Amino acid sequence: MLTPMEIQNKKFEKAVMGYDKNDVNDFMLFVSEDYETLYKQSMEQEEKIKGLTKQLETYKNIDETMKNTLLVAQSTAETVQKNATEKAELIIREAEAEAKRILENAKKETEKSKLELEQIRHDMDIFRCKAISMLNAQMENMKNFSIND
Repeated sequence: MLTPMEIQNKKFEKAVMGYDKNDVNDFMLFVSEDYETLYKQSMEQEEKIKGLTKQLETYKNIDETMKNTLLVAQSTAETVQKNATEKAELIIREAEAEAKRILENAKKETEKSKLELEQIRHDMDIFRCKAISMLNAQMENMKNFSIND
């Protein structure tokens, strides 16, 4: 790209029937100043574009980082939920197994108590029979026992 200094320093060779030197110099000065303004604006715009490009890159990196973070968070949440569900199911299975074991033990104890109660009743019946038999035998002895003998 042509610089404003190159325009200002441009020298033209003299010709016999050439343009008016002052007109050419005035026009060259005008063009040079105008071109310098445009050149500065162009440079400023390029700097802005570089800055905006850098910002855009930064935002793209942030966006990518946020996407990755979101994916990790979603994955972690799914893993935590899965683990919690599995743990809850395990706790329920263990509780059901414990409840079943407790019920079985209670049934066994109930059956054992019923058997013991039946044995006690049986023993009571035997005791009552023996006691009645002994009382009857004693009463017979008492009838046979006389005071006069």
